[in-house]
Amino acid sequence: MIHGMRTTIYPVTDLAQAKSWFTEVFGKAPYFDQPFYVGFEIGGFELGLVPDGQAGTSGATVYWGVDDIEAEVERIVGLGATVHTAIQDVGESIRVADLKDPFGNLLGLIYNPHFDLKAVR
Repeated sequence: MIHGMRTTIYPVTDLAQAKSWFTEVFGKAPYFDQPFYVGFEIGGFELGLVPDGQAGTSGATVYWGVDDIEAEVERIVGLGATVHTAIQDVGESIRVADLKDPFGNLLGLIYNPHFDLKAVR
């Protein structure tokens, strides 16, 4: 039985730098911090960083819910990300953007007015 998304893992080449960057992006320290894996709890889900892989944009993109997509894109770009796909309306006022983190992974953001973010916080 599948219970829903739990963890997204991003491979990085510099674990310390990635840990610091994602701490800034999400505004919280990791709950699990080991040389082989760093885990962040974000809104009931987990972002895991592993030092043993090559980052890339060819895999799945995970979209993290936000209340103000313009502000979050601006903030995260200010922290060193680049815009991979600009903010776009994908229908019914749902807006998405894809950012490339400093390690080459895609970081998706989504504003979905039909999804109650407060229910998963």
